[in-house]
Amino acid sequence: MARRQSIEAVDRTLQDITGIPLPFGGKTMVMGGDFRKMRLTTNMRAINDPWFSDFLLRVGDGTQPSTDGTYICIPADMTILFTTKEESIKELINAIFLSLRTNVQPTEYITSRAILTTRNETVDEINDHMIDLFQGDAKVYYSFDTADDDKQNLYPTEFLNSLTISGLPPHKLRLKTGCPIILLRNIDPSNGLCNGTRLICKAFAPNVIDAEIAIGDHKGKRVFLPRIPMCLSEDDMLPFKLKRKQFPIRLSFSMTINKSQGQTIPYVGIYLPESVFSHGQLYVALSRGKSRENTKVLVHPDKKFTQLGVYTSNVVYREVLQP
Repeated sequence: MARRQSIEAVDRTLQDITGIPLPFGGKTMVMGGDFRKMRLTTNMRAINDPWFSDFLLRVGDGTQPSTDGTYICIPADMTILFTTKEESIKELINAIFLSLRTNVQPTEYITSRAILTTRNETVDEINDHMIDLFQGDAKVYYSFDTADDDKQNLYPTEFLNSLTISGLPPHKLRLKTGCPIILLRNIDPSNGLCNGTRLICKAFAPNVIDAEIAIGDHKGKRVFLPRIPMCLSEDDMLPFKLKRKQFPIRLSFSMTINKSQGQTIPYVGIYLPESVFSHGQLYVALSRGKSRENTKVLVHPDKKFTQLGVYTSNVVYREVLQP
């Protein structure tokens, strides 16, 4: 999330020092999150809830008491007990999006709530359920998919349409007036249209969406979102180059934990159908909220414990936190 100018300054400096006109002077650069940020004495989002702030810092530092290796107990008043998948998800939705049908108009209501989970498949499942609950008539946009390097027509359009790929919008985009969306591409950063910006749909046209920016310095600004062609990166393991022309957005009733980084969500639900799988991921999810009271966690238990309570894995590599 660093500014472009700071990365360019490092690039030019290393080229000057080494005398090698290659990116970063030919040096291999590894760029990751600021692991040291977890060593603060107070979590600034939860500054008004001292207990929750201390709990978050212990989770982030890996000092929260654990059992069976990495499993920590989530406080009982923050948990929703798992019964069946369908019923438990409904209970989580009701806890976070209370009175959804009667509170769809205020922008603040919709943007102050989200459900975070680990994988895109689960995000899509929750978003599909939420848009069904949302009042109003749905507008459906279908993508135009092609395989650019498929000269022998080995991959039919129906197959390309069926692909759900991280970083790309879905083939079938179902929206309603007032629903929350999140941008997947940098369109116009100077005017607030950056990857990760959350917006509210206001009106629909065949090839443009009228939306209002819901967060940040440009909050309240009305913008028009175009349908654009998007391609996968060279690193994606597909035997063809997929190009999808679609609006660069997804519904954001629910989002992945990784996508939520940098966001502040006063009412946050966390659904863990499986344990987190990367360093600090549980901390990122829990620390999006502001208080213990308005943070709810639903865990699909993957093992049994002799102690009472709801347990989930907390992945922290302590060595990266050492001074």
